[in-house]
Amino acid sequence: MKLATFTIGDAAGQHIGVARDGGLVDLSGVDGVPATMIELLAAGEPAWAAVRRAAEQATAVLPLESVRLCAPVPNPSKMLGIGLNYADHIAETGMKKPETQMWFNKQRTCANGPYGEINLPSVSSALDYEAELCAVIGKRCKHVPKDRAAEVIAGYCCGNDVSVRDWQMAAMTMQIGKSFDSHGPFGPFLVTADEVGDPHSLDIRCTVNGEVRQNSNTKHLIFDCYDAVAHLTKAFTLEVGDVLFMGTPSGVAAAMKPPKFLKEGDLVRVEIEKLGHIEHRIAAERAECVIE
Repeated sequence: MKLATFTIGDAAGQHIGVARDGGLVDLSGVDGVPATMIELLAAGEPAWAAVRRAAEQATAVLPLESVRLCAPVPNPSKMLGIGLNYADHIAETGMKKPETQMWFNKQRTCANGPYGEINLPSVSSALDYEAELCAVIGKRCKHVPKDRAAEVIAGYCCGNDVSVRDWQMAAMTMQIGKSFDSHGPFGPFLVTADEVGDPHSLDIRCTVNGEVRQNSNTKHLIFDCYDAVAHLTKAFTLEVGDVLFMGTPSGVAAAMKPPKFLKEGDLVRVEIEKLGHIEHRIAAERAECVIE
C-alpha cells in the first residue's frame, strides 16, 4: 500500500489516506482506522485490515491535485541520517570509508512535505541536495538483530537530506547544518515494505532543473537498512514513525569543481524506483523574528 498524510483546501486538520486509481481514499472516519499515521502504524493488524477494506470498497477517490500532500509522518519523534554510506560519495569527498556507522540527528522541525519549497537560508549560500532512501520505523524496538530488522520497518519513502555545507562542516556533529527548517523533505507516500520488496535494489537519482546530478542504486549502500536498525537499537529505542535517512550517492554539489550549490528558483527532484518522487523549488528564506 501507499499511505499518505494530506490536507484538503484551506480546511484545518490533516487526514490520512491510501492511494488508489491515481488518487487517494480518505480514511477519516473509517471504523477501526486511527486518525494519524503514527497511530495507524502502531495499531496492529485489525487497523491494517480496515485500511485494506476501505481501499477496496470506497466509492469516492480524491484526485491528487485536489489535496496537499504532507510529510507521510508529519511529526516524527526522531529523524536520523547516516553519513558516508555509498563508496562513490566517499571517493568524491576524499574521506576514508568509515569503520562504523556514522549517524547524526536531523531536528524534527526540519520535516517537510514532498512538494513545495525548500528554504535558501539567509545565513548561507552553500545549500546542497542529497537524494536518499528513507526507512520509516513501524514498531517500537530495542536490541533488534539484523535478521529480524525487516520486522520493524513499516515502509519506505524518497528523501532529500538537504545540507547547509558551511554550517555542517563548522561542527563535528553536523547537526545544525543538517537541520535548518524545511531541510528534511520526504514522501510522497509511505510505501509499505510488502509492496517495496527488496529495498536494497532500487534505482535512485536526483535532478536539478532537469540536469541529472545523482544516479545510482540502493544496492550500493555500505550499511543497509537492516544494518542500520541493528546498530542503532544497540544504543537506543527506535519508536514508531522514526525516519532513517540512509545516505546519498555521488554527485552532490559540494564535490563539483567549482561547487554548484542550489540557488533561488532551482527545482530539485529526487526519485526512487517504486517510491515515486519528491520535488521542491528553492526559495529565499524570509528571515523574520518569531517569538510566540
